[in-house]
Amino acid sequence: MRFSVISLFPGQIDAFLKESIIGRAREKRIIDIDFYDIRDYSGNPYGKVDDTLYGGGTGMLIQCEPVYRCYEDVCSSGKPYVIYVSPKGKVLDQKKVRELAGKDHIAILCGHYEGIDSRVTDEIVDEEISIGDYVLTGGEIAAVTIIDSVSRMIEGVLPNEDAYTNESHMNGTLEASQYTKPRIWHDREVPEVLLNGNQAQIDDYNRTMSLVETMDKRPDMFDKLALTEEDWQKVLARKRQN
Repeated sequence: MRFSVISLFPGQIDAFLKESIIGRAREKRIIDIDFYDIRDYSGNPYGKVDDTLYGGGTGMLIQCEPVYRCYEDVCSSGKPYVIYVSPKGKVLDQKKVRELAGKDHIAILCGHYEGIDSRVTDEIVDEEISIGDYVLTGGEIAAVTIIDSVSRMIEGVLPNEDAYTNESHMNGTLEASQYTKPRIWHDREVPEVLLNGNQAQIDDYNRTMSLVETMDKRPDMFDKLALTEEDWQKVLARKRQN
């Protein structure tokens, strides 16, 4: 899996993705991340790549030509799937993450200032993606989010498939609450069912508590679930106990 990042501040992204799980995956060459600084393609000795907006308005806009030259360089080994991280894009979710994990080469274009001249994004971008309904100072944090979430789906990045298939959002629900030692902390005990060694009972309990968590914390997700009568009975029973 290869990622190419086009940004004014590639060092921000590289620094974060050198650590922990993604850093180890890079060292093992399970994923490759290439960085391209838009300023390197400015065509002037000052590295200037922005200018004022036609029609007025505050701030500066990144120009077409430096972005396009950079894009051509990225395409020298084959055209990637190009994502522009933008508040105008569709909000990233786990379904989209799984879809992107099937790509061989993804290029992520990061805007800054007031963004990028629309003519070049219209020409080279395959999809715009947002990480939420708010505005950031640049696309770098969003790029990190996409690379991290997609990389976790790549074989070999995590120890095994269970490391991501049982997590929140993978099946349209939130993950059940989890616990570790000590067994009692601040008079709060670990649920007895998790200690009895009966895996069938543990799996059933975790599934039910996953539904309860989703009902309590993300009712918008819960409303989309197709529950059986048995599911409802178990959820309501657990709600009464709580």
